[in-house]
Amino acid sequence: MSNNEEVFLTKEGLAKLEEELRELKEVGRKELAARLKLAISYGDLKENSEYHSAKEDQSFMETRIMILEKMLTKAQIVDESTMDLSTVSVGCIVTLNDVEYSEKIEYRVVGPAEADVLDNKISYESPLGKELLGKRVGDIISVNAPMGIIKYELLEIKML
Repeated sequence: MSNNEEVFLTKEGLAKLEEELRELKEVGRKELAARLKLAISYGDLKENSEYHSAKEDQSFMETRIMILEKMLTKAQIVDESTMDLSTVSVGCIVTLNDVEYSEKIEYRVVGPAEADVLDNKISYESPLGKELLGKRVGDIISVNAPMGIIKYELLEIKML
């Protein structure tokens, strides 16, 4: 994420990131402080695996806190109430038909911070997300995948 890059979030995504940040700051830091205190009590920090593990976890957690804080300061909330559903944009839900297999699938187009393929949330920066933006119902979308080109027909654009 560059210094001036906006982070597009749905209201749901914003709430999730704010909760994660709160949890890390209020709970995670206290738990790690207790782990470090206990590990230090074992003495000889050079060969103290508990201490080194806790310090490494602390580093990862503090990095995640910094990333979340930066994302939240750059956040642009998608106003779903004013969305034009004639074309695909961030925040909308699309229903696609896999042309080759005649299988329907539904995705929500979200920002990279919210993407979760297991929850059918795809980033607008993903290959499929990029192809979907600006498309209309009836359009055919071609996505270059490792197994070849996959074609989808855009069946529906809607909101939650």
